[in-house]
Amino acid sequence: MNLDQFDLGEFMQDVGRAGFTMMLKIDHERLRDRSKPWTVLLSAPHPGGTVVMRGDLRTLEECLRAVISHMESVLEDREWLELYR
Repeated sequence: MNLDQFDLGEFMQDVGRAGFTMMLKIDHERLRDRSKPWTVLLSAPHPGGTVVMRGDLRTLEECLRAVISHMESVLEDREWLELYR
């Protein structure tokens, strides 16, 4: 994944079109403390209940990889995710 060429806005729109809500946050205090400053939250209604994924991670790239991996595990139509690998 090359973040210089990664279109985050387009990716998040595609996530929304796939029926998911995605929130991405950076925390200045955790960044200062060299902790895991990035938080990602992904949720969607699912026949068995709500699908939720949350991660506190070190980098934006780790967040995006976690979202892609999680979506691949729950979506039937997931070929479009290859555009973002």
